[in-house]
Amino acid sequence: MPLVPMRPLLDAAKEGGYGVAALNVNNMEQIQAIMEAAVETKSPVIVQASRGARKYANDNYLRHLMIAASELHPDLPIVMHQDHGNSVETCKSAIEYGFTSVMMDGSLMPDGKTPSDFEYNVKVTSEIVKYAHERGVTVEGEIGTIGGIEDGHGSGGKGHLTDPDQAVEFVERTGVDALAVAIGTSHGAYKFSRKPDGEVLAMSLIEEIHRRLPNTHLVMHGSSSVPQELIEIINKYGGKMKPTWGVPVEEIQRGIRHGVRKINVDTDNRLAITGAIRKVFVESPEKFDPRDYLVPAREAMKAVCVARMTAFGQAGHAFDRKWPTLADMAKYYASGGK
Repeated sequence: MPLVPMRPLLDAAKEGGYGVAALNVNNMEQIQAIMEAAVETKSPVIVQASRGARKYANDNYLRHLMIAASELHPDLPIVMHQDHGNSVETCKSAIEYGFTSVMMDGSLMPDGKTPSDFEYNVKVTSEIVKYAHERGVTVEGEIGTIGGIEDGHGSGGKGHLTDPDQAVEFVERTGVDALAVAIGTSHGAYKFSRKPDGEVLAMSLIEEIHRRLPNTHLVMHGSSSVPQELIEIINKYGGKMKPTWGVPVEEIQRGIRHGVRKINVDTDNRLAITGAIRKVFVESPEKFDPRDYLVPAREAMKAVCVARMTAFGQAGHAFDRKWPTLADMAKYYASGGK
């Protein structure tokens, strides 16, 4: 099966009442870990690359790694998503390189840091929606800004929470397939200085936006849970990570019950990889073959992916239907979504 657009996976998740993990990658081992987890759990797959990942790995390497994944696992629906496209040009280039879904993050200016205004966001997102939909490609937009800075995107600090009124107007004017909402999460490992509760994580916002936009797929960014056991492994083997907490899985599950269909997870996988590598370096300092530490790193990331795919409910849904192609979705959009 060729790479598929993201919209059908989110439509199926809505019908099934589950969420789908969107997992960031930079290299071959990470893609392998995701695919091994998807095979084990029989899950649909969203693999996403940030601008930083595209710069690090090169578009052609990423594209061919994703093609290899689809060839090795032709029965699985696999999405290749551009995470946090900072400009129209970034999203168009992703589509040209074979990405089947893009995020036009018009909540920020092209520097990926400065908050934009609403009209700018509507303008650039609408332009990408038109361009992408003509090609069957899915579009995710964002209202509000996510805190933290990861790979050069994020407003820094707490960010600006999503205004429900603006969310409704934004969806109506742009026609996005999915909407990322800002509820107090942030990118990176250092999200919260204590276990988050309703005062720091505005889950009620998701419930209100879903009430107003029941047919729009919502997206949670910065949703790694930052498991304490992974922090402990890193620090046990020479790391110096400070105390930090992520988004509890049960809060993500609450979001899924209120319209969240895509959940971005990156930091948890980075923590698992780093801990596994540090452990090899400390316990077997004579090792020098990269395979000696990359294999356990891949296994550690796979375990996180399996846990998230299971917790979010996507496990077992890879073969629920015949998944539409880009050409199928281009016809769908051209017909007005009928």
